[in-house]
Amino acid sequence: MNATAISERTAELLNRFNLTTAATELARRLEQAGQHEVLRLVLEVLEMEAEAREQRRINRLRRASQLPPGKTFDTLDLKPLPPTLGRKLRELAGGDFLEDAINLLAFGPPGVGKSHAACALGHALVERGHAVLFRPAYQLVQELLAAKRDLTLPRQLRRLDVAELLILDDIGYVKQSAEEAEVLFTLIAQRYERRSVMITSNLVFSEWERIFKEPMATAAAIDRLVHHSAILEFNAPSYRTAARRRTGAPPADGEPVTVKRGAS
Repeated sequence: MNATAISERTAELLNRFNLTTAATELARRLEQAGQHEVLRLVLEVLEMEAEAREQRRINRLRRASQLPPGKTFDTLDLKPLPPTLGRKLRELAGGDFLEDAINLLAFGPPGVGKSHAACALGHALVERGHAVLFRPAYQLVQELLAAKRDLTLPRQLRRLDVAELLILDDIGYVKQSAEEAEVLFTLIAQRYERRSVMITSNLVFSEWERIFKEPMATAAAIDRLVHHSAILEFNAPSYRTAARRRTGAPPADGEPVTVKRGAS
């Protein structure tokens, strides 16, 4: 790195740390005094400070994300999944889709890795410095409903707005009253074209009236989610079913013995 680049980078970091006077004066004065090696050393220390601050920020984002630990790409078995899906997940981990508030809709039967993939994506985005929040759908719906009853729903929605990506896991298992469906729709509408939502579901769109109860509300919710979206189809055998077959255990309640089709 030449002298000009060192001076510019030093000023950039000092400005980032809100040391505006030092950003203006430090590099110039050291250069005038012929202390080029001192300036290089100062830059090395500033780079260390920048790295430490970024790591602390990532640690804060990781704690705030509520992502299950260990559910990362390192522990996600991509082999059973279609190769195109694996490549798409890796591409999304770059985070570019967040700039356009694109939604991610992950469909497939139980046990195919939708939740793990969503968490892995969330962890990857946190490592890149993005704010992510992972919530089981039924829990978040109950929190929103409680906020509505307490007349604090707008404040709760603003808190959720901090997350660049909100992951709603297992939305298909939510059995909602009309009031619960209303707060979920309010959340989707509030984030529309502003912030990204990722939803995992074992229900295809044609079955979403179970969630939103009324055809018009269902169509409106789907329209907002799909308008700017990437659909991720997990067409793979259930890994839980496969594990039970290997051990000879009977299927769990509600667990399919075979999976004949994925979501569409």
